[in-house]
Order: sequence, then structure tokens, then C-alpha cells
Amino acid sequence: MTLYNRRDLGLLLLRVGTGGVLVAHGAQKLFGWFGGHGLEGTGQFMESVGYRPGRASATAAGLAETGGGALLALGLATPAAGAAAAGAMAGAAVHVPNGFFAQEGGYEYAASLGLAAAGLAVTGPGRLSLDHALHHVADRGWMVPAALGVTAAVTTAVVGMRGRRVRREREGEQEVLFGE
Repeated sequence: MTLYNRRDLGLLLLRVGTGGVLVAHGAQKLFGWFGGHGLEGTGQFMESVGYRPGRASATAAGLAETGGGALLALGLATPAAGAAAAGAMAGAAVHVPNGFFAQEGGYEYAASLGLAAAGLAVTGPGRLSLDHALHHVADRGWMVPAALGVTAAVTTAVVGMRGRRVRREREGEQEVLFGE
């Protein structure tokens, strides 16, 4: 008989909780479930904050959140799943100007999900996981830096392009120097 320790149970709770929240968050984008706006509305929002094309950006974010969250919850391909979810949450950098706290439109929620997903990618899924049951064929040690590195590079490029686009658009705007 196999006994599971506190670490395995804690990782299970963290994986299922974080993964479940990510699945719901991504389903809002992809399908409009749970009060979300679906691809159309999310795409319009993403376009308005500089992620273009908006619908493709919404699809990519929704798939990374939903797919990464589902895989995290199952404990399958944990390095790739955690990295994908963390990358999607890093894309929420658009909320930084609103401050930290979520009630002010800040990045608190995205940071929490992203850090939890990245932590799971690094730590691994524990013994109560599909990765463990499948002898870690999709959870090798080399996969952790590879998944996080590729995700960091892609996320940096996407967020950087968005930042340059937003700065270029603002340069074209002039502020009113004197009130009327």
C-alpha cells in the first residue's frame, strides 16, 4: 500500500485549485462561460489594449489558460502546462497601470495565478498525478527550463510588441497645453 505524504496532498490541492481557476478563466475568454465575453468580446478588449489581432490574442490566451489549467489539474505535462499558464498570466501586464489590487483593476489576480502555475512547473506535480502514473514521460527535469525559457521568450516578445505599439499610438496624440 502506498501512503501519500503532506507534500503530495498539498501539491494535489494546489494543482486542482489553480488549474480549475485557470480553466474557468480561460473558458470565459473562449466560450463566454461564467459571465465572460467569449472570443468576440475578449478579442475587442485585447485589441483596445494593444494586443493585435485581438481575436487571435484572445484565442491564444484562452487556450493557454484553459489547456494549461486542465493539464495542471490533472498533473500531466506539468512543466509545459505551468509555463503556458504563467505566460498567459504575464500577458495581463496591461493591468499594471491600475496598481496591484484587483478591486482597482490591478494585476493581483493574474500575478497570483501566474506565480502558482510557474511554481508548479518548477516543483512538479507530486505522486498524485498523471505524470507520476505515466512515469514522468512528459515531466522530465530538462523540460522545466526548456518550457519556462521558451514561454519567457515568447511572452517577452508578445508583451514587448504590444508595448511598442501602444507607445507609437500615444506619440501621435497631443495633450491640450492650455485649457479653454
